[in-house]
Amino acid sequence: MALLPMIFVLVQSLIQYPQPAGDGLDEATHRRMEERQELLVHEMARLLQELEEQDKGGGAVLSGALQQWPFWVVAGVLLLVALWFTCRRRSGEASNNDVHEGEDSVDGREECMEVKVQESSDASEQRSREKEDHDGGKRESGSDGMEDREKTGYAGNEQGILLVDRIEWPVEDLERGCSVIAELMESLTRVFVDSVSNSFYPVPQEAIGVGSAFEGWSPRDWDGVYRVLVPLNPPPGHAFHLEPNSAGQVADRTFNVRVELVCTCEKEQVEEKPLCFLHHSREELRQKQKRSLLETLCTSSYLDVEKISRWFCHLVRSSWLQVPQWHSWYVVFQPCSRSCRLELSKGRESLAVEMLFGVRRGDSDIFVVSQPTKAAITASTAWAETYAVAEAKFFRHIARQLPCESLHLKCLQLFTCILRGTGFSSSTWKTVVMHVLTTVPLSRWHRRAFARRLWDIMAYLDRCLQLTHLRHFVLGNERLPAEISLPPAMRGVVPPNLFEHLARDPAAHREARQAYGRLRFRLGVLLSSH
Repeated sequence: MALLPMIFVLVQSLIQYPQPAGDGLDEATHRRMEERQELLVHEMARLLQELEEQDKGGGAVLSGALQQWPFWVVAGVLLLVALWFTCRRRSGEASNNDVHEGEDSVDGREECMEVKVQESSDASEQRSREKEDHDGGKRESGSDGMEDREKTGYAGNEQGILLVDRIEWPVEDLERGCSVIAELMESLTRVFVDSVSNSFYPVPQEAIGVGSAFEGWSPRDWDGVYRVLVPLNPPPGHAFHLEPNSAGQVADRTFNVRVELVCTCEKEQVEEKPLCFLHHSREELRQKQKRSLLETLCTSSYLDVEKISRWFCHLVRSSWLQVPQWHSWYVVFQPCSRSCRLELSKGRESLAVEMLFGVRRGDSDIFVVSQPTKAAITASTAWAETYAVAEAKFFRHIARQLPCESLHLKCLQLFTCILRGTGFSSSTWKTVVMHVLTTVPLSRWHRRAFARRLWDIMAYLDRCLQLTHLRHFVLGNERLPAEISLPPAMRGVVPPNLFEHLARDPAAHREARQAYGRLRFRLGVLLSSH
């Protein structure tokens, strides 16, 4: 008899159970379904309790169970109903989620905002790993794969739109620091020109900001020093000639700057100065004219970096009281044999500045500088070739072209700070991102595509690791913007392989591949948690 009420409830449930009328269910229907499920579960629990009270001993239990076969039929039907209800509820939730994702896609069209990303819990990591294993096979490296992904109808990327507000980076502090340093160098340069006008010392030109700070981003390993390159032009009656050293790879070459005296007789007749170093006697030159550069800042007719450094620091000291900044900034000179380093302080604010000296290669954006390369430079007459000016010019060009001018910098910030400790240096990430910027159309670097561009960068790095070949960005790159000037011989050179050490060392290559796998997982976790 106890089964009769239960059978009645079941029949009533099947008859009155709401049928699906669309892709989703309204809130009232969900509430009625949940109340009915609770009633069925309660009735089933009550019947089980009555059955247990009636059974006496093991045999009695078996006999009672066999005699109550209609109950088990009802229980099976109830279980199927409960399962069906659960599936319908999950389907409704999925539909609601699709609606919310559509709303997020619309929100993604808002103007550029800063991005903040944080790593999620272990549960989110596992979920992201499963999703990425499923999606990983669909990604391709190279521009073709990138274009195919762009043609899909997603508003974000394969793993969903990254919910972003801002990446925590000191962009305002960087802009403030760069502005202060630029104004200071402009003031100093005006004083320098007047100071050396009646001498035969190198003529400082307008300083050029180089390095990540002036490019607009800040890697985790940044030392907090703002670096500027001060180009040096030869004084009247002198010429600079760059002579490459035999040692060093193409990407880490060093040069000697040979100083040569040139004839100024024509200028001497017109302007009545200076005396020509080649066609006047030493006695006459000693009496009427100051010493040549060969006698002051050179060693064996080559420009000496250490002598230049001492002279330039003295020049800054003597010029400090003539610039407007001396009223508000306190300056401390830091010892350095190959550059001029300053500590500026004003109240709680402090800035570290390093002035590097450079000689331009012809009319190009390539310089030789006093700063040593990764390989130790021991000779004081050795100047390292640098591409920092060309790279800074490239970043300025990109910032003018992108819909979201800082998106590529946020990518760099994410890989070098938030996902740090993966075994890839900041210079490697910078090279990879610059290559991707010349591969993916700039119109696609917008806020809604932030996650896609991250995966494009990962795909490019993956391909380079597979081939153990990462091309130098400047040397031999035919995709450089036309405004970046290179020496003719440099455009046709074969780009050096920055992953050559991986090609030579299988253990290092295997370790790099493992680091990439860990990075890929962490990036998936990062994106799935938003």
